[in-house]
Amino acid sequence: MEVESILLPGVDVKRPLVISGPCSAETEEQVIQIARELSLMGVKIFRAGIWKPRTKPGGFEGVGSVGFKWLQRVKEETGMFVATEVATKKHVIEALKNDIDMLWIGARTTANPFAVQEIADTLKGIDIPVLIKNPVNVDLELWIGAFERLSNAGVTRLGAIHRGFSTADKNIYRNLPKWHVPIELKRRYPDLPILCDPSHIGGSRNLIKTISQQAMDLNFKGLIIETHCNPDKAWSDRNQQITPKELKRVLQSLVIRDKTQLTEDLANFRVQIDEIDNRILDLLSKRMRISCEIGEYKIEQKMPILQTSRYNEILTKRIEQAKKMGMSATFAKRLLEAIHEESVRQQMEIMQKGNNESALE
Repeated sequence: MEVESILLPGVDVKRPLVISGPCSAETEEQVIQIARELSLMGVKIFRAGIWKPRTKPGGFEGVGSVGFKWLQRVKEETGMFVATEVATKKHVIEALKNDIDMLWIGARTTANPFAVQEIADTLKGIDIPVLIKNPVNVDLELWIGAFERLSNAGVTRLGAIHRGFSTADKNIYRNLPKWHVPIELKRRYPDLPILCDPSHIGGSRNLIKTISQQAMDLNFKGLIIETHCNPDKAWSDRNQQITPKELKRVLQSLVIRDKTQLTEDLANFRVQIDEIDNRILDLLSKRMRISCEIGEYKIEQKMPILQTSRYNEILTKRIEQAKKMGMSATFAKRLLEAIHEESVRQQMEIMQKGNNESALE
C-alpha cells in the first residue's frame, strides 16, 4: 500500500500535528469564534462535524450543508485548512464542492465495507488527505481493509486516527485505548501516520492531557482534539470537549521525544532483550514437547484433552505468581490462555492422528 504525506502547505512537519475544532458545527458564530482562537494559537487545521452519525435517532445529527459556508469563512478569515467527516457518496461530493481540505471517515463508517467502498469510488482521481478512524470494535483487519479500499482507488494521502474501542464495561475511558492495535498497524505500515483522538478515547476533558502524552510517548504523528468556546453547552459530546485555552495548556505540557539515534546503552539493552526472548521461545518449545507427551498419555489412558480443574489451578497459581513479580493479572491471564490454547491444539492433532491410525487398523 503506497502512502504519501498528509501534510498540507505551511503545516509544520514536527510532532504533534494538531487538528482541532468543535465536535459539531452548531452556529456560524460558534464556528468562527473557535477558529479565531485556535488560529491565534498557531493551529493550522480546523475540524468540525457537518453531519453527525448518532447511536440513536432523535439526537442532534449536524447542521448539514449550510455549515460549509461557515467553514469557508474560517478559511477566508484565518487562513486555516478545514476538515470534516464523510460517511456517504453525497457527503464526499458536497465536501469537495465546498473546497474542504481534508476528510476523515468515522468509526461507524469504517466498520461498514460497503460505505467505505462507496467513499473510495467517489474519491477516485481526487488528491486529498483522508484520515480513517478505527472501527468501533477491535478489528485490525477491517481497519486495514478500509485503507486498502482507498488505496486501490488511487488515494495515497492516507492517515489513521486511533479513537479507542467500544466497551460495555464501566471504565474510566469512554473507549478503551488498546494501544497494541495501533502499534500493530504501525508495525505493518511504518509510513502510515497515526493520530490520536484523546477526546473520544477518554470521553472526559480531564483525561485529554494524559492520553495525549501517552500518544506522543508512542510516537504518534499528531492529535485530533475537540474544542469548544463553551463545552458545557455544546450540542454534542460536551463532556469530552475543551476550550482553546485548555488546548493550549495541554499542548504546552507535552513532552516530545523525537530522538531516534541508537545509543550504546540502548543497544546493550536490546541485546539482553533478544537473548531473553530466545530463552523464552526455547522454554515454550520444551513445554510444548512435554504437552505432546501428555497428549500421547491421554490417548493411551482414554482421557479427554481438556482437564478443567488442572487448567483452573494453573491459571490461579500462575496469575498470583505473576502479580507478585510486578506483572498485571490481565497480561498473565492472556499469556497463559494463549499457551494453553496452543497446547490443546497440539494435543488435538496428536489425538486426531491416533484416531486415524485406529480407523486404519
